Amino acid sequence: MNINKNSLPDDGLPIVEVSNVRKTYVLGNLEIPVLSDINLKIERGEFLAIMGPSGSGKSTLVNLIGCLDKPTEGQVLVRGRDLNRMSDQELARLRGLEIGFVFQTFNLVPRLTALENVLLPTFANYRGSIDPKKRARELLEIMGLEDRMHHKPGELSGGQSQRVSIARALINDPAILLADEPTGNLDSRTGAEILRIFMDLSMEGRTIVIVTHDPEIAKYADRVILVKDGIIQYN
Repeated sequence: MNINKNSLPDDGLPIVEVSNVRKTYVLGNLEIPVLSDINLKIERGEFLAIMGPSGSGKSTLVNLIGCLDKPTEGQVLVRGRDLNRMSDQELARLRGLEIGFVFQTFNLVPRLTALENVLLPTFANYRGSIDPKKRARELLEIMGLEDRMHHKPGELSGGQSQRVSIARALINDPAILLADEPTGNLDSRTGAEILRIFMDLSMEGRTIVIVTHDPEIAKYADRVILVKDGIIQYN
């Protein structure tokens, strides 16, 4: 796809390392366990699928990998940085530059054009070496949307909308893409096209973590883990 690889050097360490993690939430006087004794390493360029039923804890695990939450116990390292030792501002910066998010419902702003939607993350964080507008145009061209840059989401098909959201996720050249049921609102042919994009990105050195309920989608991944009852059942 000729998308630039993440600009930081490969130091040989796992891109994400989760060690002895436990996560609980407090509701009144109750402590609700969600994750227990989670250990997981994700390598640079790996395409990982996370599966599990609703309420299994997989969304909580993805939130930890995505720097959206911190563990109650244990350690989560993202590019070697310990989330528990980071301030909220540092977490937001790491999340904004190193992690791109792709959602089932696209989450595009209806009144903005495709180009403007792709540019949105750069208003909060951007790499100084990147010209945001130039990169946004390049990404949309790579996604086959050069003639849709100035169209709003209501004028795009589901597949086109998801390609815009992938371009948006890539705008800051992140090391990791987190995709939550990215083909859930697409027909099978369009879904397969989106999954091939993820495979290409993985082959170029990008780390892909996809959450899915569909075993057919998981077949595209290098590795599959099953989260159930707050633990990794198989890895």
